[in-house]
Amino acid sequence: MNTTEAAVDTGVSTAWETAVDDAPVALSTAAGQLAVAGAEGRVWALDLATGTATAVLELPGGALDVALSPDGRHVAATGPTGYALHDRETGRTVAIETGRWSATARWADMQRVAVASGKTALVLDTEGKQLWATEPAASTVTDLAWLRQGRRLAVAAYGAVRCHERHQERPVETYPYIGSHLALAVAPTGRWICSGNQDASIHIWRTRDGSELTMSGYPEKVSRLAFDDTGFWLAADGAPDVTVWDFSGKGPAGTAPRSLRAHETITALAWRPGGACHLASGGDDGTLALWHATSGRPQARLRPARTLEGESAVQALAWAGSELLIAAYHGGTVRGLRLPPGAAL
Repeated sequence: MNTTEAAVDTGVSTAWETAVDDAPVALSTAAGQLAVAGAEGRVWALDLATGTATAVLELPGGALDVALSPDGRHVAATGPTGYALHDRETGRTVAIETGRWSATARWADMQRVAVASGKTALVLDTEGKQLWATEPAASTVTDLAWLRQGRRLAVAAYGAVRCHERHQERPVETYPYIGSHLALAVAPTGRWICSGNQDASIHIWRTRDGSELTMSGYPEKVSRLAFDDTGFWLAADGAPDVTVWDFSGKGPAGTAPRSLRAHETITALAWRPGGACHLASGGDDGTLALWHATSGRPQARLRPARTLEGESAVQALAWAGSELLIAAYHGGTVRGLRLPPGAAL
């Protein structure tokens, strides 16, 4: 891998640029650290200030997702045949080849991580020891999310999203929907659970009373969902437009979203931290767009505040604080972009 520095645009500059010898599929940032997962199973830990690699681990069978613990010490990687945990301080890696599809990993805190493993979700400690597991779902677990500050785990699989309390195999809440869930988003307040679905819809449950709503009519499956830090705005793919739904007040029932078009196919979404309502999106044409995503009125079609061109498809986006955006491209480039502070894009 190699690192260079360059300027790309007035107001936005490249803090560093690194090349990895794999196609990146996922990014994770925490506590000054960056983890990059490659499709073939190599996972890099990098220093966020310089883009310099500090560790490399291998996940047999390839990688699908990567997640850093909140303190940046531990890396959890998942893939088609299992998962791995790496301790950056000791250099120890525990790789578990289960033979089961492990779609994703989510940290509850600095000591516990949930990993999808076939039809179950496993909760592990930092050494890979299983603390507890959910009962098998109807099909492969596709996404996970923690609620209530890590006290409740939401598990998405065909037919329902199920919520489990700590150390309870059976769910304490079940939110049914007949369909294949591809992505899960939980509002930071815990008020809403949303799933993006294979049938080109978004399904929403209000956790307080279980009431539900389906937003259908997307031309493509919805496989990317993201709430901003306020929990008032949900961004989704499923079309050439990014749709941004308003969850303030009573929620999006009876409303129309804002539409953001800059890509033929959306490949990544990431909200800027801090509640500024700034969104970054990436496309298969290499375009990275920055948006004032909630300006205008419902049904408005917005223009990007800024677009940056890349050399290949944008594979993943992640923010490190509010002024550094990490973009990973299919050709192996990983770029740290420095943005203006405050309300500027």
